[in-house]
Amino acid sequence: MTGQTGTNVPPSSGSLPTEELPPLRLGTRRSALAMAQSGMVAEAVAAATGRRVELVEITTYGDTSREALAQIGGTGVFVSALRDALLAGTIDLAVHSLKDLPTAAPEGLTLAAVPLREDPRDALVARDGLTLAELLEKGDVAHPARIGTGSPRRMAQLHAWASASGLAIETVPIRGNVDTRIGYVRSGELDAVVLAAAGLNRLGRLAEATEVIDTDVMLPAPGQGALAIECSAADPELAAALAVLDHAPTRAAVTAERALLAALEAGCSAPVGALATTQADGLALRAVVGTVDGATVVQMSTTGNDAPDELGRGLAARLLAAGAAGLMGERAK
Repeated sequence: MTGQTGTNVPPSSGSLPTEELPPLRLGTRRSALAMAQSGMVAEAVAAATGRRVELVEITTYGDTSREALAQIGGTGVFVSALRDALLAGTIDLAVHSLKDLPTAAPEGLTLAAVPLREDPRDALVARDGLTLAELLEKGDVAHPARIGTGSPRRMAQLHAWASASGLAIETVPIRGNVDTRIGYVRSGELDAVVLAAAGLNRLGRLAEATEVIDTDVMLPAPGQGALAIECSAADPELAAALAVLDHAPTRAAVTAERALLAALEAGCSAPVGALATTQADGLALRAVVGTVDGATVVQMSTTGNDAPDELGRGLAARLLAAGAAGLMGERAK
């Protein structure tokens, strides 16, 4: 793990920093997206606490490994170095993409806030401004549309949708930052790539998407579009200050999604999609589990005003009873 101090973010004009207190050190991954997300959180934390916030850049194993996420397991590879820094006291808080967080609660840390969620959907960046349907219709069995993604979840749903539509598709495993992935399309190596709409929007690049994919076609990863702010459990005062950034409907939704993921014993790289939305009578939760080739897919939904974690576990039990366990490959332990 390496780290270096980044940009100081001043508090808002309405809050004055306490001169005696040092700046809060916010740990973040080094990618452009992580820095953009963390910068937004830093401004909100400074406004909420009246203290200066400085970004501390930390390299994670997921950033340095060139293996596909499905091969290295995915779970925690973008998170563990930040959590180690929190436990070591070299940073005061950390910002994660919530979909990267393992579902098991870490000892000694607390999830202080889950801010308002961005658009959780996936987005297509395709050649010639094409939508997913248009792209696949232009292909054939001999020359199928080539779509890049490193996500088994996206692969499973793309193949299932193409098969149901009688269309040809080839999914190509890719990794890299947003520029690298979109570059495969610009160079003509791929016909399209699929990225999270939230990430593109936070980078100010959503206009480059040719389609934001409807959730009837592709359910997002559990927690996609949401951020997680963690701090040490030994600092309840900081946790309480950060709690003002929590968005209760977002926390309820992602709690249901992550409870489902945990009950399935699936890691964040498993072919599992889930999305919870707030309704007048509670939460509506949809989930999908499928084989990467899309040949077999189990999709179910539920609604209710049960506790979010109970709703998630209940739907997971139904998915498992329908054979979902056999579709996920090796399950996380």
